[in-house]
Amino acid sequence: MSSTHVGCSRSLPNATPGLSYWQRTTRGFPYLFEHHLSLVPDASKYVIIGSGISGGLTAFSLLEAGVKPEDLIIIEAREAASGASSRNAGHVRPDAFRGFSAYSKVHGSEQALKIIANERLVLQKVDEFVKKHNVQCDFDLTTTFDVCMTEEFAEYEAESLEAYKLAGGDVSHIKFYEGRQAQDRTKVQGAVAAYEWPAGSSHPAKLAHFLLQSVIEKGAKLFTNCQAKEIKRNGDRWDIYTSKGIVTAEKIIHCTNAHAAQLLPHLEPYFRPNRAQAHTLVPTPSFAANNALQNTFSLRYSLHHFYSLIQRQGDGTLVLGVSRSNPTLSAETLAGRFSTDDSRYSEEIAEDALRSFGRLFPDFLSEPVRHGEGLQDAWTGIIAMTTDSVPFVGDLGDGQYICAGFNGHGMARVFTCAPGVAKLVLGGNWSETGLPECFEFNQERLARLSQEHLPSIW
Repeated sequence: MSSTHVGCSRSLPNATPGLSYWQRTTRGFPYLFEHHLSLVPDASKYVIIGSGISGGLTAFSLLEAGVKPEDLIIIEAREAASGASSRNAGHVRPDAFRGFSAYSKVHGSEQALKIIANERLVLQKVDEFVKKHNVQCDFDLTTTFDVCMTEEFAEYEAESLEAYKLAGGDVSHIKFYEGRQAQDRTKVQGAVAAYEWPAGSSHPAKLAHFLLQSVIEKGAKLFTNCQAKEIKRNGDRWDIYTSKGIVTAEKIIHCTNAHAAQLLPHLEPYFRPNRAQAHTLVPTPSFAANNALQNTFSLRYSLHHFYSLIQRQGDGTLVLGVSRSNPTLSAETLAGRFSTDDSRYSEEIAEDALRSFGRLFPDFLSEPVRHGEGLQDAWTGIIAMTTDSVPFVGDLGDGQYICAGFNGHGMARVFTCAPGVAKLVLGGNWSETGLPECFEFNQERLARLSQEHLPSIW
């Protein structure tokens, strides 16, 4: 991905978004439209822009570190947690080794090892957090399969695993299956090979809502339907111009992911919005009750052509996500993925996803589909791709901070990135965050990115 790209990252979130499955099942959240008719205060010491898991966990971490709740507000352009956090495919899925080779080419092998180790740590952090706070977000700690659907991709995975091992990567938690064993273990028709490792799934909107409810009930304030349109320097502070008035802040934390460049236009060359799509299916008997899938899946034909799948343990709903690049789709549909429009979904993508699901799991249609079974919902969400495929976390200078650009791997990164940026806001240094150095925002990174043509990893 070069620094010049199709699609504009300088945009406010769409004013009329469609609802995801996660949003449709959380309409009772009491703070969904919190302060949507209120003006913002004249001033606040800390202002977090964005109310997804990144913004909510940053606020949660700041309050736990001693920030006074009355000194903190969160502003959100739409309803609470309306962005990617409530629109993903439900995975909490660390990369175990696949991205190592690609990361190494961009960041070097030492950083590549740290990136993958950090994702493994995030799974542990989510599990610990959910248990400690009794978060009712349907978190399911299980294992995941990386299923290779072609010989070519099986070879790619094998080479990446070998490179990871040679660099000292830990593979003790990874299991490998090949041929008939892979098909039997995964239940996937035509699987060439498969790798299995620990992962999880959750109801992401419920997790985001827990974080927001926690900080609101401690005394912080959330302003929904409050678009942040511009930021201007005001002495040693910042004026944030919103649709609900101007608030002056000592410190601003940008948790705006794909929309970061709207308020930080100098970052536009390094961010690209990418519209992803997911679907829910009500299971037929072959996937219901004791036949329900117990693992999560990434079903891969190539690095950029894949499908993701989880099955919720509570109601049995299947959540089928699709990759952002698919050679079988029309040029018009492929071009439309560089968009911030989450108000609609693509019928062509939905049809492709269902056809592919039927080929991968033919038992799903082994009996006539009854009314109410099969496709239930389809929706889109906007992913933030960065030019070097890792997040931007850190101090922007003069009281502004960023935690954004998760490249579709937010659930495998936010639970270290958000607490990390909170430490920086309170005066800590980068080493205290425990994050890979390549995540850090600094001018050297921008200078390098502006000169290099880097491959996209995800």
